[in-house]
Amino acid sequence: MNAEAEAEAARLLRWYPKTWRTRYGEEFAELLVADIIERPRSKSRTADVIRGGIMARLAAAGLGGGTLEASAQGPASLTALGCCAAVFVSLGAAMWSQLTVGWQWSAPDNAATTVAMVVMSAAILILGVLALAAAVPVLWTAGWRLATGRPRGLLGPAALVLACAVIMFVGARHFGNGWPGTGGHRPGLVPGGIAAFSWASTLSVSSYWAHPGALAGFPAAELAWMAASPLALAGLAGGAAALVRRAELPARVLDFETRIGTAACAAMAVFLGGCCAWLVNREPGNLFHPGAIDAAGAAVMTIALLAARHAARAARLALNRPR
Repeated sequence: MNAEAEAEAARLLRWYPKTWRTRYGEEFAELLVADIIERPRSKSRTADVIRGGIMARLAAAGLGGGTLEASAQGPASLTALGCCAAVFVSLGAAMWSQLTVGWQWSAPDNAATTVAMVVMSAAILILGVLALAAAVPVLWTAGWRLATGRPRGLLGPAALVLACAVIMFVGARHFGNGWPGTGGHRPGLVPGGIAAFSWASTLSVSSYWAHPGALAGFPAAELAWMAASPLALAGLAGGAAALVRRAELPARVLDFETRIGTAACAAMAVFLGGCCAWLVNREPGNLFHPGAIDAAGAAVMTIALLAARHAARAARLALNRPR
């Protein structure tokens, strides 16, 4: 019976992340074995372990607090915040570029869409500035550690960030030449080059994936870019996340990054507000008409924003914890 109980305890422990199991696993396994022997079948025990494991994994991902060391909680939370922001901006940029195409050909028919577009454009600009401000100290710290012979696992993430950034820049510049707004009959709200770059960067966010017949008519190079660009974006976000975790950022840099993240959450909320105003308005019969993919994107953006705000709060709490 003990062997069966130990096997069951080991299976339940897999709900918890490796770092948690290393620290608490042996003691917790003993408690589980004793409880399993006493209560061989218990749905409530299984539910409690699953719930605890999910919470521990969220904490390890930086979306919770209290289970990581203070020195690790801040970078983990900032990493989670950055990943959530990357998801939000990717989807938001796809919607925004859709609207810039319409504006290039004709102005919106009503004030609601116009105001929504202006609000979203302002928020995109702010998010871009904040992203640049957040990247500089991280890259500087990582570069300094590499230059002084203290890579400690930084070479791989740095190379990944560089490679993915080059892929995104070159690919978006190339495919931006096919931007549907080119040849429009009126000045756009934003420069055409910026709008084209955003459109090409987010070509993968498309309802055409649900229509394989129509998708098959796309040029092979464009299909390859639609498949490769999300991987490059994921590699860019993953490499940046690894840099934040491994660069051993000083406390003042962590504080700065947390403030930037909090400001980014506010900018994302503004963008989402403009996006929702556009979706609710549902201007019919023209290039500004929202589709089902836009509504689905707004739902995912809402979840990403909530998670980002939670991560920002966890990062702030970590900074106030004794080290």
